[in-house]
Amino acid sequence: MINSSVLVLNRSFQPIHVTNVRRAFTLLYLGAAQAVDRQFRMFDFDSWSQLSTETGDDVIHTVNRSIRVPRVIMLQLYDRIPKAKVRFSRHNIYTRDANTCQYCGRQLARSDLNLDHVKPRSQGGRTTWENVVCCCVDCNLAKGARTPEQAKLRLLRAPIRPRWTPTFRTAGDGVRYREWLPFLDLANASYWNVELEE
Repeated sequence: MINSSVLVLNRSFQPIHVTNVRRAFTLLYLGAAQAVDRQFRMFDFDSWSQLSTETGDDVIHTVNRSIRVPRVIMLQLYDRIPKAKVRFSRHNIYTRDANTCQYCGRQLARSDLNLDHVKPRSQGGRTTWENVVCCCVDCNLAKGARTPEQAKLRLLRAPIRPRWTPTFRTAGDGVRYREWLPFLDLANASYWNVELEE
């Protein structure tokens, strides 16, 4: 329970990070963050710890009370969106290409896919976002150390470096808690972030 996930928002209610319960309680206790409940009310540590727990709530038990686990916290002083460079990794290439072979278009399990250099390394191709694609084993064997044109294959789309920021991305497995949905769904997030008229 102490290592389960908590969504972290900036002061503008934009998601910026996912942390664990231990860190969330530390931020609440230090006054660096406030808890956000299902009705979007804000609570400091003292007022949050006085809330009664409901059946089904995740709770942390202390010596003399049970405290509901906050699933969303908002930082008090941070109003920016952190700039993050998208790591060039196997996971992110598969994510960019939606686990789909970029030659035949079949969507497969990751265990049935590998990576292919569009311009082979033997011909001077580099290992970059713009030269590596997700590929099924059959197409990779058919292509060999040739370019797609030489192997008479066609790419579904040209590989590019993804631009996933400033859009928030969770840790690969999507939304974990219902309390996160209003902040991760674009339509709901725009409701909370639109500038109000006087």
